[in-house]
Amino acid sequence: PLILGGAAAIAGAVGIGSAVHGGVKMKEANDTMKWAESKHRESITGFETQNKKTTADMDRLGKKELEILDSFQKFSNIFEQIHNRPEFKPYEKENVSIPAYNAEELKQVSVGAGVLLGGLGGAAVGTAGGFAAAGATTAAVMALGTASTGTAIASLSGVATNATLAALGGGAIAAGGGGMALGTTILGAATLGVGILVGGVIFNVTGSKLSDKANEAFKQAKKEETEVRKICRYMRTLSDAESRFEDALQTVDKIYRRHLEKLGDLVVLSGKTDWNDYSDAEKKLTENTALLVGLLYSMCKVQLVPQSNSATELNRVNEEGINASRETAKNFLADSGLSALV
Repeated sequence: PLILGGAAAIAGAVGIGSAVHGGVKMKEANDTMKWAESKHRESITGFETQNKKTTADMDRLGKKELEILDSFQKFSNIFEQIHNRPEFKPYEKENVSIPAYNAEELKQVSVGAGVLLGGLGGAAVGTAGGFAAAGATTAAVMALGTASTGTAIASLSGVATNATLAALGGGAIAAGGGGMALGTTILGAATLGVGILVGGVIFNVTGSKLSDKANEAFKQAKKEETEVRKICRYMRTLSDAESRFEDALQTVDKIYRRHLEKLGDLVVLSGKTDWNDYSDAEKKLTENTALLVGLLYSMCKVQLVPQSNSATELNRVNEEGINASRETAKNFLADSGLSALV
């Protein structure tokens, strides 16, 4: 009896110790799972906040570019009424190059931009931003080529519903990118995986199995945090670049609108349609307006997010193209004496 009683006591002690150990492991695993869940929510919140801002920035720019391109129809209508005008040559000076007036190109891009603007009202958030990512001028010309077929706005633009994910995954499909599907892939399975892992663990398993699940959730949450930080840095870079580019575009557009209004007053309201009757100031106004159109046309061609050659890498933000375009605008306005109008 003493031996049996001693064995039972030992077994009981071992059982209690095992239960305590298992309980401690389950407590630790539970704490780890809560941390992983908290980190997952933090990562997703951070991503969604930055994604919302970047998408809004890009949408604003894309819409602005389309409005500028759409206005070229008004300019062409006024400009074509001027008889005996000379053929304006391209503007070439040092590092500044502005294309000459081309009636057919302006017509195509303005009509295409009008088509895209007309469809933005019912388009998903991020669509307009995709135009800026791929180059609004190119998107407008493509829209003109397919508008007569009755193709939907999303197909015309070739842009995923989320401009940021489209940029991450190859930009606009119109530019050869993979669109949002690839962008979602680049975000990685971790973003979704952690949520599923955290939410799907059932605590009626052994402490050891639960601990393994918790450790896996910990690793996935850390991986997700790293990926999201990388993507948020990318989106901040894109927003910063967009802001600098938009500032330059807005500056040129304001001067262009003033010139367009004055030219309209001259040709339409005053009825002066013969170039030979123009004063030097009126000729300069006409020429500068045409050059501003060419400058804006070129600026709207800039792809903020060119397609990457790699299917697994983020597309680069086109800092070089943006800076070159801003510098061209700055130099032209200074050389032509228009900087004072800013």
